[in-house]
Amino acid sequence: MKWISPNQLRQLGVLGMNSRNIDYIGRSNSRRLFPLVDDKLKTKKLAEKFGMSVPRLFAVINNQHDIQLLEIQLRGRDKFVIKPAQGSGGKGILVISERDGDRYIKSSGASLKLRDLKHHATNILSGLFSLGGRPDVVMIEDMIVFDPIFSHYSYEGVPDIRVIVYKGYPVMAMLRCSTHESDGKANLHQGAVGVGIDMGTGKSLFAVQNNIKIEKHPNTGFSFDDLIIPGWAHILHLASRCYEMVGLGYFGADIVLDKNKGPMILELNARPGLAIQVANQAGLAKRLRLVDQHVLPAPHDVDERVALSKQLFAKSIANV
Repeated sequence: MKWISPNQLRQLGVLGMNSRNIDYIGRSNSRRLFPLVDDKLKTKKLAEKFGMSVPRLFAVINNQHDIQLLEIQLRGRDKFVIKPAQGSGGKGILVISERDGDRYIKSSGASLKLRDLKHHATNILSGLFSLGGRPDVVMIEDMIVFDPIFSHYSYEGVPDIRVIVYKGYPVMAMLRCSTHESDGKANLHQGAVGVGIDMGTGKSLFAVQNNIKIEKHPNTGFSFDDLIIPGWAHILHLASRCYEMVGLGYFGADIVLDKNKGPMILELNARPGLAIQVANQAGLAKRLRLVDQHVLPAPHDVDERVALSKQLFAKSIANV
């Protein structure tokens, strides 16, 4: 393994944790706005207010007593997601893809009973999965039916697209593909695959799993070389619009492509991770500095921001 010095990393434009926290999150994100993205229920309601498409919400459980109503709330529902409103890193998300009598089947094939779902909901309420261990609420949402174009690139779960947005400009993106190792969750730290995406075209650049470059999906065996995300400009436009919605200067927008409803906002993250740089084999710091150089006193509108981002950060642009 070849080690790279901190100075070499800076020269490559790699953004480190300290710089991310101090120079971008600290300076660009007012703490009073954090609850708008730390709480997925608040994010969903705000997105609906702004006319953005989000997964349909079936029910919210606020206290232990209401868990007894879970069977009634799930009656007639074969596909759904149970998640904590304040969870992070994909923790606490339970995806049920089908139902067989009194059994609820996960996308991995594992079978659960109603008592298991109630126990999971109790853990969510207790704050087991929330930021800082705070008491939480349970959200029950419609399960995404992902676009069939991704059928060969994700396993036992729904892929999503993470877009880093700075001052309203989309600066870097990756497709996160679930694997058996990640238990169907699109989370890189749990073993999902991150696929760097060309900002100009929506085409795949590189793929990594556990920070190691790979050529094919570990479970499906399909190569990532020919992957192109459809409606790429629309996806960047949706991510960019979140800047006006939440007012944060630096955040990650997670977007899913539903087969029937198109791109939808899944959630926003005020502290997006840095592994996206590995997936793109490119540093974020250079791109962020380029945005600072091009931002005018009067901010561009969404269309102009997206057009400039596609121009600045296309694969053909050297060293970004």
